[in-house]
Amino acid sequence: MPLIANPGKIWLMVEPVDMRRGIDGLSVLVEQALQRSPCAGSAFVFCNRTGNRLKVLLWDGTGVWLCQRRLHQGRFVWERSGTGGMELTSSQWEWLIAGVDWRRLGLQSRAIKYS
Repeated sequence: MPLIANPGKIWLMVEPVDMRRGIDGLSVLVEQALQRSPCAGSAFVFCNRTGNRLKVLLWDGTGVWLCQRRLHQGRFVWERSGTGGMELTSSQWEWLIAGVDWRRLGLQSRAIKYS
């Protein structure tokens, strides 16, 4: 079973974050940057500045999950243009966590900018 089974949407936060942030700190970022509720059923994906760690914040209906992944070699391919976040498809998500450049797969993301 995949980590993100059936979220409403998968949001990639464009700007890097401090990985010391926990559920509360990342939830505040979701509310401020995307103007969305972290408990609305979407998954929110964050990356650190060096690109070798990511965290996923996910509400499953009964509680909040905060999962982390660290690459020992290489970096996650991350969209760094703009501010706020962008929505990913489930295919783009699968390619992202596999370490493949999902931007070159012909899958267009829908960039969402919030000020």
